[in-house]
Amino acid sequence: MPGGRLTQQDRQQIALGLAEGLAYAEIARGLDRPTSTITREVMRNGGPAGYRADLAHRATEQRAHRRKPAAPPRGAAESAAPQPHGRDPEAVRAYEELFTTVMMQSGLPKMMSRVMVALLLTDAGSLTASELARHLQVSPATVSKSIAFLESQTLIRRERDERRRERYVVDADVWYQSMAASVRSLVDQGELARQGVGVLGPGTPAGARLENVARFLDFVAESLARAAEQAREVLYTEPEPTPDDGA
Repeated sequence: MPGGRLTQQDRQQIALGLAEGLAYAEIARGLDRPTSTITREVMRNGGPAGYRADLAHRATEQRAHRRKPAAPPRGAAESAAPQPHGRDPEAVRAYEELFTTVMMQSGLPKMMSRVMVALLLTDAGSLTASELARHLQVSPATVSKSIAFLESQTLIRRERDERRRERYVVDADVWYQSMAASVRSLVDQGELARQGVGVLGPGTPAGARLENVARFLDFVAESLARAAEQAREVLYTEPEPTPDDGA
């Protein structure tokens, strides 16, 4: 309906139009919408280069939920259950949704993002597959597929508890390893740029440009590697005891 809320299909059409290089006005005509609607939609959801229909739709649903709290969906009893440490259950649920969206924006698929966030936010430090399935309200098969993917990316690991159950953990060191991977990528890009200097000639405009790129990447990679190494121990800092801990 013209003037009504954008649907997920509308957003997919917007993403397709952007990919084809269409102007906002042309996309708007195709959807029978005001150009201003398309402009606002794109600019508040990553801009023309970063717009993704699925993330835009999810972000809009979250904004609508914050404006008008909806009734909890069937099977969401766990998210509404009392939280430890006096936490607000609704605030925890909203934060988990927000964190999941950010993980998706980094490129991680939706279900894998949900599993990662659930593991990160549990006080226990680990969860079993059945606990994940219950918390996320999905099938064990869905959880198993997500775990297999995350393990293959070394984002989580498994361990056994005293009852011989497999539990899944996000190591604090995963953040350091992520930085290390970024450093390796920067180093590779710098080496590639420097190869280009030899091919194009150091005295040419293109060669000089690539030399500057290589020097920039070298500096950033070295700085990032040094900062990550110096800050690594922060990932293992224990929380300060509180009066509730009996300290």
